[in-house]
Amino acid sequence: MEPIFLTPYFRPKIWGGRKLDTIFHYDIPAGKVGEAWIISGYKDDASTVNAGSLKGKSLRDVYHEHPVMFGNPKAKEFPLLVKFLDANDNLSVQVHPDDDYARKVEHDSGKTESWYVMQADPGAYLIYGHHAKSREELADMIHKGEWDKLLRKVPIKAGDFFYVPAGTIHALTKGSLVIETQQSSDVTYRLYDYDRVDQKTGKKRELHTQKSIDVTTVPHVDPKLNVHTEQQQDAEIKTLVEPPISPHFYLWQIDLDGTWKTGLKNHPYLLVSVIKGEGKLKVGDQAYDLKLGINLIIPNEMKNFTFTGKMRIVMSAPGEADA
Repeated sequence: MEPIFLTPYFRPKIWGGRKLDTIFHYDIPAGKVGEAWIISGYKDDASTVNAGSLKGKSLRDVYHEHPVMFGNPKAKEFPLLVKFLDANDNLSVQVHPDDDYARKVEHDSGKTESWYVMQADPGAYLIYGHHAKSREELADMIHKGEWDKLLRKVPIKAGDFFYVPAGTIHALTKGSLVIETQQSSDVTYRLYDYDRVDQKTGKKRELHTQKSIDVTTVPHVDPKLNVHTEQQQDAEIKTLVEPPISPHFYLWQIDLDGTWKTGLKNHPYLLVSVIKGEGKLKVGDQAYDLKLGINLIIPNEMKNFTFTGKMRIVMSAPGEADA
């Protein structure tokens, strides 16, 4: 009975930087690295167990080979994906399909996601939603390239949270560092990419204009989130999103200054990422060190455990459909 500590899978990106090294001290590849898939069971891009009896195995293999550790889940593949994203430049403007469209067209899951802003430079913003009133108007503005008129820009600061349901036009922009919790899917439709040219190919990156028009929710409506906070011992637990608003995952921000004795309770397993400070996770007589950038899964067998220290944690669990 031990937590599953994970080493990220890294992805170079045209818009990436070096914060995954300078802030988290990860051993990242050379060049522009935009994404650390810190808790991932996605195909060949899975994170790797770095301690304990399962050391060296991918999370995907652990999920398949040891289903009891995850409460014998319904989902055939590990259902969630957690990333750190370092936007050293603007990301492409994109939209993701829902489950029905993705399974039919891409033979993959849809992609609903969320962003918790860890850092944001002065003036940083998100593209979040659009101003078109109908699908015809959406298509017209896209084909005319009326991006300033179409796209909705929202200023951001550290600590902000955004839930991004499938069908939402969105993009991070330069100067933002976020932790993203999402469905385990890599289906992305690129709508606009600032006419950038890929350095390797010398060509503009592929766009998916018609698919983007097909799957975008029109008109855009911000989801109504029931964010609420409760105190449990020395921990302040902020529920950022949960079913039924978010059918695929629960997500919490936990600020700890002292001791928090807790357990799995209503969830088969928990995903844990330390985004500030340091402390310990105690399970029985064992104590595990935690610090910025540590990521782990608390498996189903660990019914009771204790966090101590002064730190901020982002924690998630699968929604009922996948648990």
